[in-house]
Amino acid sequence: MKNIAVLASGNGSNFQAIADAIKKGKLKAHLKLLISDNPEAYCLQRAAKAKVKAFIADRRDFSGRKDFEEQIILKLRSEKIDLIILAGFMRLLSGEFIKKYRGRVVNIHPSLLPVFKGAQAIKDAFDYGAKVSGVTVHFVDEEMDHGPIILQEPLKIKEGWSLEELEKNIHNLEHKIYPRAISLFLKGRLRLEGRKVRILKP
Repeated sequence: MKNIAVLASGNGSNFQAIADAIKKGKLKAHLKLLISDNPEAYCLQRAAKAKVKAFIADRRDFSGRKDFEEQIILKLRSEKIDLIILAGFMRLLSGEFIKKYRGRVVNIHPSLLPVFKGAQAIKDAFDYGAKVSGVTVHFVDEEMDHGPIILQEPLKIKEGWSLEELEKNIHNLEHKIYPRAISLFLKGRLRLEGRKVRILKP
């Protein structure tokens, strides 16, 4: 089985969804490591409860981005990580990092990319008055909220929903689609073909 690591900065609900999917046998992988850049993040408590090794990479403890990423890379190498899963990790990874792990870093974003990029995607869609939003899982490249798309799932925004209701429904959708996309990677069913991803038949 492949070894996976999750990078998260906050609540860690997607970390939890992945850990639960592994526990239920829906994902065949070893969840070896959680890395967080936020020592106060709730995801660290989730990792402790799930008995997953955690590493805090507080950006303030490093002289610069290079040192910060080098420590993360050392941890990933020590655990022989095959797939890096970004789950609300609020830092952009450098081009050098991505080159080392190209095709092995995935991210989930709460919109139908390429629309509504950035950290406030759900609020941006809500404020715009969008009728449909959704979730995107994609390979990470050197640009923000960019890279070859693995899966997308739309969500019809019901009239009268509050921002909180939209957030809840988007997050519920994330928890379903992310394990599905990760499973495709683990089963060797994803092929990067330039800027596109081809999903192989089982």
